[in-house]
Parts: sequence; C-alpha cells; structure tokens
Amino acid sequence: MDLIVELRQYTCHPGARETLIDLFEREFVTGQEAAGITVGGRFRDLDDPDRFVWLRAFPDMAARTRALHAFYGGPVWQAHRERANATMRDSDDVLLLRGPGFAASDAPGPVVATLCHPLDGTFSGHFEQHLRPALAAAGTPARAVHRSEHAENDFPALPVRTGEDVLLWFTAPHAPALPDLSAHLKSPPQRLRLEPVHR
Repeated sequence: MDLIVELRQYTCHPGARETLIDLFEREFVTGQEAAGITVGGRFRDLDDPDRFVWLRAFPDMAARTRALHAFYGGPVWQAHRERANATMRDSDDVLLLRGPGFAASDAPGPVVATLCHPLDGTFSGHFEQHLRPALAAAGTPARAVHRSEHAENDFPALPVRTGEDVLLWFTAPHAPALPDLSAHLKSPPQRLRLEPVHR
C-alpha cells in the first residue's frame, strides 16, 4: 500500500550537521514514532557536508495532520526545538510524495536517490517500460519508487514544495548511467549520493 511520504532535505549551518544528527537520533526518531509517524531513512549527503536528508511516512493525509500536530505540539519537540532549529539554515526543501517509504538497510555503504521532473504524464510509463527493467538487468534495481502527491498541505507550519511533478527512486551507487532523458524531463535528473545514518 502506498503511503504519504515526505522527503526532507535540511541545510545546516557549517559544522552543525553532526549536532543535528545526534539530537535527531537520540530524541526525534522515537519522539515521532510515539506520535504515529514512521521515520524512514536518515542520510548524510555525500556531496554537501551541510545537508541532512531524511524521510518519514504516514498512512494518509488525515493521519499526517494528526501526527504532526501531536509531535510538534508535544513535549519532545518543545524541549529540543530551539537547539534543533539553531543547527539549520533551511528546512523548507520538502517534497510531498506517494510511495512505499524507504528505510536504508543495515548493510554499510551509500545509496543514490534519483529525482526526475517529467515534462508530462508519459514519463511514468517510460520509466516502467524501459528504465526499471534496465536497472534490474544491471543488478541495481530501482527501489521505493515515489511520485508526487498533490494533496493540499494541511499543516502549513511546515511548508512543502508545490507546483512540480517528481518521480523518485533509490538504487545502489553503482547503478549504470541513465540514458539521455531530455525528451522526457524538464531538467537533467538530480542524483543524491546518500550515506545512511544508523541507530
């Protein structure tokens, strides 16, 4: 069953990423889980020493609203929000997606998230017919494929990016280079090389 998923990319102040990760792992994983949020993978961006990337998931939009109110109005966030916010320059780079969510395995090593902005609705079919089989044949299958969720963000205290369509998937870092997709995409695919943070 598809979930409502947030892909959140935080830009930290220089040198503050590890402080945020320590606080996140110690307080915010269990704190969010207690509020009904499924916390997925947490990652260091290997190409940006100040970026922390993570995912969380909800059964549906109504559950998302309830869970966010519970967490951000609850004692864990209230106790630690000032310290968390002090580590970040920007926390508004958020994609609202529909998909299975993604939690990195316990195996060591990075993963790659590929984000595509299709020109139109035909790219999804192109992905399923051509790209997904090619990645699987290369031994680097596309995992956890997500698509944009266009429901209204009914928790406006936390902005999300709007007015764009995204297709996103995860692979091993040695996945083959993608073919020329300029006929299908508004811009070249974005590849995030991510190192999992393990509890």
